[in-house]
Amino acid sequence: MKKFLTLLFTCFTLAAFSQQETASLAISNDSKLTISKYIYGQFAEHLGHGIYGGFWVDKSLPVEKQDRIRLDVVNALKKIKIPSLRWPGGCFADEYHWRDGIGPREQRPKMVNTNWGGTTEDNSFGTHEFLELCTLLGTEPYFAANVGSGTVEEMSKWIEYVNSNSTSTIAELRKQNGHPDPYKVTFWGIGNESWGCGGNMTPEFYSDEFKRYASFAKNYPGAPLKKIASGPNSDDYNWTEVIMKNIPEWDMWGISLHYYTVPTGDWGHKGSATKFTEAEYFETMVKCLKMEELVTKHAAIMDKYDPKKHVALVVDEWGVWTDVEPGTNPGFLYQQNSMRDALIAATNLNIFNNHCDRVRGAALAQTINVLQSLILTDKEKMLLTPTYHIFDMYKVHQDAKYLPMQLTAPDYVSGDRKIPAVNVSASQDAAGKVHISLVNLDPTKNISISTGLKDIKWKTVTGQILTSKNITDINTFDQPNKISLQSFKGAKKDGDNLVVVLPAKSVVTLELF
Repeated sequence: MKKFLTLLFTCFTLAAFSQQETASLAISNDSKLTISKYIYGQFAEHLGHGIYGGFWVDKSLPVEKQDRIRLDVVNALKKIKIPSLRWPGGCFADEYHWRDGIGPREQRPKMVNTNWGGTTEDNSFGTHEFLELCTLLGTEPYFAANVGSGTVEEMSKWIEYVNSNSTSTIAELRKQNGHPDPYKVTFWGIGNESWGCGGNMTPEFYSDEFKRYASFAKNYPGAPLKKIASGPNSDDYNWTEVIMKNIPEWDMWGISLHYYTVPTGDWGHKGSATKFTEAEYFETMVKCLKMEELVTKHAAIMDKYDPKKHVALVVDEWGVWTDVEPGTNPGFLYQQNSMRDALIAATNLNIFNNHCDRVRGAALAQTINVLQSLILTDKEKMLLTPTYHIFDMYKVHQDAKYLPMQLTAPDYVSGDRKIPAVNVSASQDAAGKVHISLVNLDPTKNISISTGLKDIKWKTVTGQILTSKNITDINTFDQPNKISLQSFKGAKKDGDNLVVVLPAKSVVTLELF
């Protein structure tokens, strides 16, 4: 009898975990929008081991390097085609003075990084080193200028230093420091989080400061500036209202938005990156999906003042922010990266893709060893996180034609609460191939999706999947490939329709051609 009850319980458990629900999806070819590649940008701040020990390593470390730039990291990021890299912060940007980071390294002044751990910053990684890194990566630099503790002249001279080919003293200094030609850096953030660590300003005061700084942010030949205003914190809609009202649309290329998925919603105790229940997982996904609301509401305010959508919404800090890993420096923001984080990354990218009319830039926080990283390092060891693999899957959407859709899907239910179980985005590349990225947030139920593709001709479908046994699974230096991309066989052509069985807690990208 006991064996029978055990068998019966096992059968019921397996049945519960193999439940399959249905969804329908209709994708149209009726669009003139493009998914900007800059949505897939990254962020590297002078914080913890993001720069030092991440990109920029000790001369004695036994890894391949150019100068002190770590090349296995460079090669991994080149593979996913990161389009832009934001630097030097973050909060660090508004205490950074660029002249400290040029010239002979042994003569550069040292400073204390008061924002992140009180460590000594030796300024060995400065403007030239960052721009050399960007050259190796084949990516565009995105500078965050110091408005909080800097001056208009300081920012203006920095732009001149990197962009001017004149015979001015500043341009000649760049040439003396080893780079005869101008770098032609076009992306410039005018301050960072000016409502907080960047100066605790009101939106009225900041908008005036932006106009003052932007007046002296000059264009040089071949480098028309894309000036990005320091935008709102999360749901501060008044900040967006004031900025859009007070700053002429032609003065700014974009306005930033910062929002982090904090699992508990409590900044004092954010929750573990690796040890969480399904109830805590559900709560985290509720927080993640708030990005849809934020983008929609901020975009609606921008539409009032900029109906032709000249100004981009740039979500240049986003990602999961948990408690640090036990035993690590709290100021270094080092956290592990689980299957949950991969689902969050894919969901956010789908939101950005589907709002590509307004969202034309973003930056995951952060690239290496900090917050929701793509890469983790430990001395000579390096691993790719589940989040890295999402960016690898999604690179097909960069600068591709956006394909609008209508989705009807089941909910993921927890107690008396529910969220959409599925989210999707789709695009068509220059070769005519259609790519569909699907996310199933439900950790236990497979979902069968029938998809109609209006005015889209295709014959075959291939795909990749990222999933794992548990939502808490991670890659470690002992098991670096526990979560990795696999070939996906769960999609087929059924007449004119596409039928996909989307496994629980998975991300799938399909290619139709």
